[in-house]
Amino acid sequence: MHLNEGRTLAQTLRDRTDYALNPDKTEERKLVSSYECDPQTIASEFLFSKRQYHTLNGRTQKNDVIAYQVRQSFKPGEITPEDANQIGYEFAKRFLKGRFAFIVCTHVDKAHIHNHIIWNSTALDGKRKYRDFFRSAFAVRKLSDQICTEHNLSVIEKPAGRGKPYNIWLGEEPKQSHREQLRLAIDAALAKQPDSFEQLLSLLEKAGCEVKKRKNPSLRMDKSHRIARLD
Repeated sequence: MHLNEGRTLAQTLRDRTDYALNPDKTEERKLVSSYECDPQTIASEFLFSKRQYHTLNGRTQKNDVIAYQVRQSFKPGEITPEDANQIGYEFAKRFLKGRFAFIVCTHVDKAHIHNHIIWNSTALDGKRKYRDFFRSAFAVRKLSDQICTEHNLSVIEKPAGRGKPYNIWLGEEPKQSHREQLRLAIDAALAKQPDSFEQLLSLLEKAGCEVKKRKNPSLRMDKSHRIARLD
């Protein structure tokens, strides 16, 4: 999980953890467990640990990874939500070896029960960061499968390789980036065959774009995004 464009570190942490903790998906947060953090204040706690890391090490990274997430799904009808949460907790505890704070949020809003496991990229001692490693996805899958097998649950015997993005797999529309939205708006304006560059900018304004008319004109769809140069 990276820092979102146009959002502060605290806002990004809240956005990501609030989705996982959604009461409508977790039976009013009854299906939430945690290690070395309080789900009610998790964003603040993660933020404090990063300030501690900066104090101890004097390091600040741009575009830093602020947290990591694993989504762990189960075959429909094979497991209870409570057991799914317990297995997610067991996975996180064994994978992270007790060095990083984490939450496990079990969602029951889909046919398949699934866990959102989020852990802090900063260690509990504030001295180090979690470092992703080569073939980490394979290690995650291997441990998850091992734990599921220990609990007599199904695993995918022959994974078919890289699948669809998670939001598309859930049946949602893929989210467009800010630049993709701008490109579509520009294409739509050009389709109207404007007579001049000024008319093109006017059409973009009518479509809802904020247009900064300067030497290098710039655009943005709303103030939650950084302005982008038209070129």
